[in-house]
Amino acid sequence: MKPDFNTVFEPVKTRRMFEEVSDKIKRLIFDGTLKPGQHLPPENEIARLFNVGRQSVREALRILELSGFITTRAGVNGGPIIENTIMSRMADLYLDAFRFHRVSLDDFTAARKGIEMSVLDLVLKSASPADLEGMQRSISRAKEKLNDKQSAFEENVDFHRQMAKACKNYLLVITVESVLAVLSNFRARFPAIPIERSKVIINLHEHILDAIINKRADEAKVLLDRDLTQVNTNLAGEWPEDKV
Repeated sequence: MKPDFNTVFEPVKTRRMFEEVSDKIKRLIFDGTLKPGQHLPPENEIARLFNVGRQSVREALRILELSGFITTRAGVNGGPIIENTIMSRMADLYLDAFRFHRVSLDDFTAARKGIEMSVLDLVLKSASPADLEGMQRSISRAKEKLNDKQSAFEENVDFHRQMAKACKNYLLVITVESVLAVLSNFRARFPAIPIERSKVIINLHEHILDAIINKRADEAKVLLDRDLTQVNTNLAGEWPEDKV
């Protein structure tokens, strides 16, 4: 149901009014009053409801857009729209940090193992049939790509994305998504991984999924470690620190 903006927007009394406007709109997003896909009123209407100038509203909307809470679309049906792009923004920040600090491949792999082992612990406890189906779809799509002699890199990456979603911990989901963004950004600048190496990865993913389904925790962890080590091997020699 569309919120009544006359009641949810209150006049602002502060020296830095654009920050207060931004914070109030974020709180309405957090408590579910404003939902993804909903349009905000026009700038002049927001200014009236908050009892602030249009410049303050404009600055508040700019902050919200940069933070990933809204997007601004042009056209008749455009304007500010609630849209959760926070995860992609986080991934961009993570990638910038990796580039700035020139993270080595070994450090990247060690961190990834620590993160994904934590994910796996939760997946073994809480993965639903739908979660397992999502992981299986990634494997099936990867096989189809290889059968067509195409790179299955993105499908293999998606297996880890689906596994992260299955852990039901949003902070870990964001972290894994950010790590995968770094991996995808780097890999896109180099030739495709040979098909035989991709087959090894897909085979490991199949065995990891089977171990998860059958609650063989120790086996799943050994296989995941082997999988991430194989990725490290595939990228070795292509990860000079100035190219992260």
